[in-house]
Amino acid sequence: MSISLLLEMALSADPDRTAVVDDDIRLTTDELNALADGGAGVIAASGSQHVAYVGTGGAMLPLLLFASARTAVPFTPLNYRLSTDGLRALLDRLPDPLVVVDEEYRDAVGGGYRTLNSEEFLTQARTAEPAAEFADPDAVAVVLFTSGTTSKPKAVELTHNNLTSYVTGTVEFASADPDDAALICVPPYHIAGVGAALSNLYAGRKMVYLRHFDAAEWVRLVVDEGVTSATVVPTMLDRIVTVLEARNATLPTLRTLAYGGSKVALPLVRKALSLLPDVGFVNAYGLTETSSTIAVLTPDDHRAALSTTDEAATRRLGSVGQPVPGIEVEIRAEDGTVLGPGEPGELFVRGEQVSGKYTDIGSVLDEQGWFPTKDVAYLDANGYLFIGGRSDDTIIRGGENIAPAEIEDVLVEHPHVRDCAVVGAEDPEWGQIIVAVVVPRPDTQPDVEDLRTHVRSQLRGSRTPDRVVFRDELPANATGKVLRRELVDELNAPSTKEPA
Repeated sequence: MSISLLLEMALSADPDRTAVVDDDIRLTTDELNALADGGAGVIAASGSQHVAYVGTGGAMLPLLLFASARTAVPFTPLNYRLSTDGLRALLDRLPDPLVVVDEEYRDAVGGGYRTLNSEEFLTQARTAEPAAEFADPDAVAVVLFTSGTTSKPKAVELTHNNLTSYVTGTVEFASADPDDAALICVPPYHIAGVGAALSNLYAGRKMVYLRHFDAAEWVRLVVDEGVTSATVVPTMLDRIVTVLEARNATLPTLRTLAYGGSKVALPLVRKALSLLPDVGFVNAYGLTETSSTIAVLTPDDHRAALSTTDEAATRRLGSVGQPVPGIEVEIRAEDGTVLGPGEPGELFVRGEQVSGKYTDIGSVLDEQGWFPTKDVAYLDANGYLFIGGRSDDTIIRGGENIAPAEIEDVLVEHPHVRDCAVVGAEDPEWGQIIVAVVVPRPDTQPDVEDLRTHVRSQLRGSRTPDRVVFRDELPANATGKVLRRELVDELNAPSTKEPA
């Protein structure tokens, strides 16, 4: 079905419920629906074949999602943090777009496009003649560009059916309590932002937007808006924990806190659990190509991992849980053989919510509909999924394949390490050497040999970092993914190749 039906269903359930809170903007479901109708009229009148959005989101994200759907025109939110050249390179890949842009990014977009300021779009949507066209469920609803941290960004095509399959397969319609509110601070151009807008509306949950993340403001909004659920990325969780510790603060209304987007260090997870013992923590794993979440580590899984003496259950705190309904997973060797429990290989996924299709490339699904994620992973005996990082991140040292994640998991448990990333740097003798980039804990000065000994004591000697370098923080994108290519380029620069 079309994603526009999700809004129509929410409207029929409770038209007067507050649907969106965005600074001074507060919209009921009925008001959001009326704006989406008018917005569809604006889009239809423009004659555009695509809608692009450059801005920080808030109410504009669900509005443009549903307005575009009601004109059967694909929608693409773009990374407003990109340079002018970067933005225009992506815009030029979209067919005849209408570009809706927040005023502060108007200059970055530049000229040559059919452009509307976000406020102009809102104003016109309030008075425009409504337009409605029922989209083919198999037509493209949303196009998202991958982060492109190691290559040219790919344009992922998500159909209406992909997105609605994800929502209806993971969320019960109108299941939220009347006072439920979700705090959304993930960027609009990320699949988590799109998924949050669709799933929270479908559940009947008030959506509170925080456009620019600030940990103190996040805590304030949780308290003032009675937030009951939220989703954060690792860097956000780290800063929220810091604020909670400093203020000895509590979040009495918060019932669920989901984290994901990239790997989260277990010491941080354990600290967050101890600070918020009444909150149900959820680790969510998904990809753009899978229309958001495909596996979840539930609150019960978190509690069991902390309270049990069973080593396997404790270890699951480092997993991303089990597949959501409608998703199948397989771990395959390089020759395509399906591997058993505990055997690492590449993760393949299959299900209605999985797209696996790119503009200009086409579908990369195999003949049975399986999508190759490029993530190294394994399943334990009970079907819990452990992600070991991207296959592209594998370090090949002297012909031996080494997964950075296994070293990072050990290194981050050292009492002087706050965060770390392990990458491969060029080396004339070994091909690549193992370099640990470490962010020390405040008021500590980690000893290099002590860190190397710590790793060697728990892993084979070949996993011991050849070099350890220190940084105040790791480079990361807005969803918390470490920009490993940036670290590798820095380490491979001539001035940094000498041993630390």
